Amino acid sequence: MAQLTMRTLAKWHIWLGWLVGVPIAMWLATGLFMVARPIEEVRGEHLRREVPPQALAIPGSALAGAEANLAEMRVTMQDGRAVAILTALDGSVRRVDFATGAPLPALDAAAARALVGARIIGGDEVERVTLFPADKTPFDFRRPLAVWQVALADGTNVYVGRDTGQIEAVRTRWWRAFDFAWGLHIMDLAEREDTSHPVLIIFAALALTGALIGCVLMFRHRKARVAAPSP
Repeated sequence: MAQLTMRTLAKWHIWLGWLVGVPIAMWLATGLFMVARPIEEVRGEHLRREVPPQALAIPGSALAGAEANLAEMRVTMQDGRAVAILTALDGSVRRVDFATGAPLPALDAAAARALVGARIIGGDEVERVTLFPADKTPFDFRRPLAVWQVALADGTNVYVGRDTGQIEAVRTRWWRAFDFAWGLHIMDLAEREDTSHPVLIIFAALALTGALIGCVLMFRHRKARVAAPSP
């Protein structure tokens, strides 16, 4: 009985090998192609010329003197009024009233909790609210921005920008599991960003070689069975 089961499994293994062998080889080949070059080079970022940062000039605006070293401005609606989120050349962020240029206060814990309660399903079930400075943000956020981490009862972490007044990221338990799986997939558990490094390229090449050899051996196995004499 055991031998019959093993033979049946071996037969199914061979037929499945024929069925999925080509797609597996294709996935490995395209995967090797995609990791062979850094994504920055694929995007052409290495072709961009370095341009010294220039302060944003807003002549005639109430914000003209709000930031002497302003690099970027985003305008959004918050609590029924237009708010300008200003990013300085040094990366610091602040927000002001778009109409008057008057500075707006940074969000406190109560305001961050209220924003999550209003914008996120289940956001009223808060377990804790923690402030993280821009240089010490949690690994599942990974951005240099001061944020409030609002931890919900279901394991979701909602990140609210202290100086932007906006929800910057939502990290569910599934997201964190996906992020860990992605790190394993690209073999970069430290940063989970590098999709082109020697270890990944070597193992992708070895996997592709193994898959191609397996496809060749399937032809050899089939020929051997055809040539075998009947009992």
